[in-house]
Amino acid sequence: MKNIVVSTALFTIIVFFQSVIIPISANAQKVAVKNSKIVWKGYKVAGSHEGTIDLKSGSLTFDGDKLTGGAFVLDMNSLSSTDLSGEYKGKLEGHLKSDDFFGVAKYPTAALKITKVKKTGKNAYKIIGDLTIKGITNTVKFPASIYGKKATGTLKIDRTEFNVQYGSGSFFDNLKDNLIYDELDLVVDLEF
Repeated sequence: MKNIVVSTALFTIIVFFQSVIIPISANAQKVAVKNSKIVWKGYKVAGSHEGTIDLKSGSLTFDGDKLTGGAFVLDMNSLSSTDLSGEYKGKLEGHLKSDDFFGVAKYPTAALKITKVKKTGKNAYKIIGDLTIKGITNTVKFPASIYGKKATGTLKIDRTEFNVQYGSGSFFDNLKDNLIYDELDLVVDLEF
């Protein structure tokens, strides 16, 4: 009888400490990469260019219906231009994939890991995360919204923080019409 009481007490203590020490696991939702879209837009003195980057994988983590985290991998080999066609499209895509810009032969993926989430409204969040491009990780902050099984976010990125300096007025003088602005936009539409 004494062994049963001791065993029951020990079991109760173990269950209690596990519930205190081990948090209730969050609910991870896998992103439907085929139904999701990432649009990039870069700006230069003489205009702008835009295109897409495919999502290789991704997930969002929730506690109930509240966003708590996430992680994403982008396929940099999929970098494409949607505002050009033919020869000029091929030239721009080749240049963006070269070492002048994103060096996709050496860095075929980029990644974003959400490190902090602050709810700012009913469906609105402020996201802080670690963005890695060309093996360099920097903190990014951006707004995001979630409605049902869809999430959207808009990031402004200073490309020079990731050693993408080609045509940057921050590093080169007298570029005139060849100047490419440092900031680029990423508009992310996810389905999960």
